[in-house]
Parts: sequence; structure tokens; C-alpha cells
Amino acid sequence: MNARTPNAAADVAAHLHSYTNLATHGQVEPLLITRGDGIHVEDEAGRRYIEGMSGLWCASLGFGHPRLVQAGIDALKTLPYYHTFNHRSNPAAAQLAERLLALAPVPMARVFFANSGSEANDSAVKMIWYYFNAIGKPGKKKIIGRDRAYHGVTVASASIGGLAANHADFDLPIDRILRTGSPHHYRDALPGESAEDFATRRADELEQLILNEGPDTVAAFFAEPVMGAGGVIVPPPTYFEKIQAVLRRYDVLLVADEVICGFGRTGEMFGTTTFGMRPDILTCAKSLSSAYVPISAVMVSQKVHDAMAANSGRIGTFGHGYTYSGHPVAAAVALETLKVYEDEGILAHTRALAPRFAQGLATQAERRIVGNMRAVGLIGALELMADGAARAPFDPALKAGYQVAQYALEEGLIVRAMGDTVALCPPLIITPAEMDELFARLGRALGRFEKTL
Repeated sequence: MNARTPNAAADVAAHLHSYTNLATHGQVEPLLITRGDGIHVEDEAGRRYIEGMSGLWCASLGFGHPRLVQAGIDALKTLPYYHTFNHRSNPAAAQLAERLLALAPVPMARVFFANSGSEANDSAVKMIWYYFNAIGKPGKKKIIGRDRAYHGVTVASASIGGLAANHADFDLPIDRILRTGSPHHYRDALPGESAEDFATRRADELEQLILNEGPDTVAAFFAEPVMGAGGVIVPPPTYFEKIQAVLRRYDVLLVADEVICGFGRTGEMFGTTTFGMRPDILTCAKSLSSAYVPISAVMVSQKVHDAMAANSGRIGTFGHGYTYSGHPVAAAVALETLKVYEDEGILAHTRALAPRFAQGLATQAERRIVGNMRAVGLIGALELMADGAARAPFDPALKAGYQVAQYALEEGLIVRAMGDTVALCPPLIITPAEMDELFARLGRALGRFEKTL
């Protein structure tokens, strides 16, 4: 191993990492990224990588976009901070809220700002409980999440998610959280079960869960349009149509978690539109500011807002919010991000490149070690299998996905392994030539792994 740089030494000695094996961090050299431009990032040694995951599904406009940089500089010079408590606000927060309501995929009434997707979903939970208390249904509090879902890492949002590592030894999930099956047809379908029959079964299972628990106790259902961290799981046809029919029947609110899908990732401004969802509450983050500054938002429907407003009138305040809610710098950068999406035709660009992206994945899916390929817009994944045709998985001890991701890194491409699923979520500004190079590097990484078997 080369001598550790001062920055790497400081990182190992002082930094408690997110989603990292803390026991091995001192043995695994940290990858310190020092700069970025376009779809590329660069490490301390000057090695350049295609950032095939947009960081963490979020840097939609890539790195160093001059308009976003300037928006942040101007905002810092003008008003570096102010809060939104006690009727205070700032122009950027007000304009951003107005713009989000105009872009909302279904009619929404108000926008609440937070700092991350986790906080947005945690806030949504509190709003749901507040809402049902406000309308005189204090027993209607249970929230349904799905297997393989990811909604964040706060106590409430991690509980709703369906990933075991987010629960283990954190004493999660908390009570009032229920779980139903994921829409992963490839993994969870019965032998010979069609995609539409699978969707029907998932809706029937949801209905039975609600009936078993008692409809008067079930408040809301959280759903990502495409499940990101669970493995880029694209719902089968008719899934949301059937799920929403059940929710309406029992007065269960739908929360659309658009933290990954929002702002063009699926080819529409929101994944809600792509999959015909009609949420009562919508959460978003990540690409809201292209991740340049932390910001998230919760949009609530008219009926939810009206009940919350009336209840806060009775109590004297709506006792929820964050020091940085509607931060003027974050709001200004987010506002400029939304303008860039429009001015640069990002949605049209995404739609135009989506077939090329899907074809690139499909070409790699022809390998014997790939069992399933899925993609929508510019988000996709390859699910690795020891025998793709037989759906025989690799021995988990092999860490096939991790190995492919490491080979990709050596080839100058950053991807993400979620178990043995390898995900791609490149910046929406990627060009056709850059996309071809991305898949060339991914192909070399997969080929190197195949040779080890």
C-alpha cells in the first residue's frame, strides 16, 4: 500500500463514515474525491472517474454547473441564513414553494422544507399522525412500508424502509409500522406468474393486511415509484393502479417518496407521473438542488393541509420544523436548478437517451452472470446470478456485486453494488458518447469478474 496522504490519514483517524464497515475502514483505503466537472469526478491522485451513480442518485446536473455555482455565491452574499419560524421567510423559499406547487404531478396545497430525504419522510410521518388526530381518528396511525424499500435513516423513516441493515441493532422498526411485499416480479413472482397477476397478488396481500390490522388503524402507505436502494425495482404494469384502489377503499393515505425519482430521472418531472400515482403527500430531495446544497421538501394535498392548519389553530402553533427549513442559499440553488432543467431541456434529453441507456444495459444482460436487467429513464440495474437462466444466485460470501463495483472503479467508473445488484444512475446531462464510454467500462469490469469464476 502506498503511503497514506494526510487527508486519508485524517479521514481514517477522525471520520465516522456513513454506510461503511467501521471495523475495516482503517484497512480499506478511503477514496477521497477532490473535484468534479460534468459527469466526472477526480480523486487525490488525479484519477478521473465517470460518476455513474450521480453521487448518491442525486447530482443530476453533474459537477460544477456554472449557473448553480453562481446562484449559491449570489445567495451567500445576499442572505447567508434566515429561518422560517414564527411567520418569517425569505424570497427564495417563497418562490421555490410556489414553483414546486406549479410542477407538482397532482394538485398540492403547501410545501414544507427540510434538509434531506430522511427528514422529509420523517416529517411526513409526523404530519400523517397530526392529520388523523386533527380529523378525529386518533386510532388511525399505522404506516405500511414495503420489503426492500428505502425511505431514509431517521428512526421513523428507517423503520418504514425494508432493508435489514438499517434495522439491525438500532432497535428498529418502531411500533405502528407494518410491512408488505415489494413489487419485485423477477425475485418474488410464483412460478409461471405473469407480471399483472403478480401485481394483483400484491394488491390482494395489501388489502388482507389492512383488514387483519383493522382499517380504522391504518393511516398511510409509503412507496417509491422506482425502489432505488432496494435494487432499482421497477413496478410491473397495473401495480400502482391496483394498490391505489385498495388504499382508496380504506381511506389510507399514499405518500410518494420521490427522493430518487423526482426531477427528471424517469423521463418525467416526477416518477408519480410515470407510474400513474395520485399521492396525498409527496416527498422530494436529491435532484431538487442537483445535490449542490442540502434541501428537501414535503408537498401536502389540500385536505391534509386544511386539517393541519385547523389543528394548529386549536393548539396555537404547528410544532414542527428545522433550523435550516427553507434555508435561503439552498432554496436559491434549488430554484436555479429547476430553471436549468427547463432552459436546458433536461427532460427531453433524458427521454431521448433512455432507449440508448436501456440498450446498453440489455447488451450487458446477455452475459451468463446477469439474471435480470431493469431500467426506466436514466436509472437501471443488472442483477448478477451464478446462473442467470436458472435464477441461481451467487454465494453471498463471494460478494459478486462488490467485486464488479471494484473492477469498475479500476476501469474509471463509479457504480453502486446493492448486494449482487449493480446500479447505474448517471447525471442527466450525460451525452451519447459519454454513455457509450460508461457501458464500455462497465463491460470491461463485468468481463474481468467473469474471468475469475
